[in-house]
Amino acid sequence: MRQFAASLLLAGLSAFPALAQGDPHQHNQHHNHQAAPAAAPESQGHGSHVSHNHNVGPAGATYDLRWLDAMVQHHTGALRMSEFVFNIGSPGVGVLANGIWREQAREIKAMGQWRKAWYPEAPVYPVAIKSGGDPNTMAGLTRMSDTQIQAMQMMDSTPTKSNRVVWFLEGMIAHHGGALVMAHDALEKSANPTIRRLALEIILAQRAEIIELRRMLRLDGLIKPEYSQYDALFSL
Repeated sequence: MRQFAASLLLAGLSAFPALAQGDPHQHNQHHNHQAAPAAAPESQGHGSHVSHNHNVGPAGATYDLRWLDAMVQHHTGALRMSEFVFNIGSPGVGVLANGIWREQAREIKAMGQWRKAWYPEAPVYPVAIKSGGDPNTMAGLTRMSDTQIQAMQMMDSTPTKSNRVVWFLEGMIAHHGGALVMAHDALEKSANPTIRRLALEIILAQRAEIIELRRMLRLDGLIKPEYSQYDALFSL
């Protein structure tokens, strides 16, 4: 299933235009409703990993910018986590890590291109909404803090050589769960077809990878309730 979903992701991203189709300012049109899907509980421990709040704020003219910056940081965390188990001997783990790294690195590149095209006036650093800031104006944004970046990357710890396989498998379930939360948030708040298509591809690929991560953990005799806490976000 993971390979099938990954192939869908590759096909979908290869079909993405470098820029949004039509009027480059169409991404400023957003849904007004704020309803969010039932999300998995935040701040739940996963071994040495912790789930963080992945809320990027309300809909508005700057929503896609905020979402892109947050997702780039989130994907960067996945790259760093994957690098700890590259080419490891444990069956399948290194291959999975390499696949995750390739997929998310490509998405980071695409998101950077869209950001430059859609928001040429935005600062070069990642942004987040200010407390009480206007979600429709650049003045309502501020530089993403180190704490916010760390929360998005979910790199609260680093593994030892002896625990790095379980650290990666458990941590990537939590990490992918955060991406599912963000993908559903984009489907609720963004009207940009490119953002929405990426969100759908993220759900397809990462729900399949969570299932594969759980399978690998079962091989080590590990079955925990928190491994399934994101299942409600598998639906499209």
